[in-house]
Amino acid sequence: MNPPSPMTHPKQVFRLLQSHKNERGIQHWNRLYSTRQGGLKSYGIGLTVLRKLAKTIGRNHELALQLWDSDIYDAKVIALLIDDPKKISLKQVEEQVDEMDHGHLVHVFSTCNATLSKTPFALDLAVDWMKSDCDVRKCCGYGLLYELSKSKKKNTPDNNFFLKWMKQIEINFDQELISVQSAMGCAVMGIGKRNVSLHKTALELAKKLGPIPFESSGDNCAPMDLVKHLTSDYLRSKFKLE
Repeated sequence: MNPPSPMTHPKQVFRLLQSHKNERGIQHWNRLYSTRQGGLKSYGIGLTVLRKLAKTIGRNHELALQLWDSDIYDAKVIALLIDDPKKISLKQVEEQVDEMDHGHLVHVFSTCNATLSKTPFALDLAVDWMKSDCDVRKCCGYGLLYELSKSKKKNTPDNNFFLKWMKQIEINFDQELISVQSAMGCAVMGIGKRNVSLHKTALELAKKLGPIPFESSGDNCAPMDLVKHLTSDYLRSKFKLE
């Protein structure tokens, strides 16, 4: 049997999304997010499924740009997942971040193994955005910091870089919106998993910050408990903690 033809046109992707639409997810979206995500519509497809669909499509920069221009949330997520980090420009991402409101799209844009984090300018962009006065950029900047904390590349920043930004988080945390605090919390959690030295500092900071509530969405999500994450059995074993 011949392999399926690669998808190169938005209509093909929309047919794929249509075939995976989730009515319960659509109702959930309409109830909680439709007015908070720039009026975007949704097929109600979860991120796990969207990741699998993106893998079947493969990297395609031109297709990603076309999907981003749609008014469908799921298509925009696919765009972020299939874009080519070698072809993404700084101008492109600055324009995209200007189009986003707080919420799930911001999260996928900068975390979730984001394509953006694989660009050659990801580190510089993270620093610029963490210093920004724009709350969405701050969220994305700290999201990229989280992704950088997971990197095993040789050019990944050293411990001093991550220690510096944890100190900035400690200083600025109380002044930020809940959405930015959540992004900061994720960054601390990621940094604390990097190595035993950073884990010690991250855990101390996590205890100071306390549980971080998620931005209100009607989901009644439990606050983000950084201490719980950083004292998991897995990390205790990994770092040989008592």
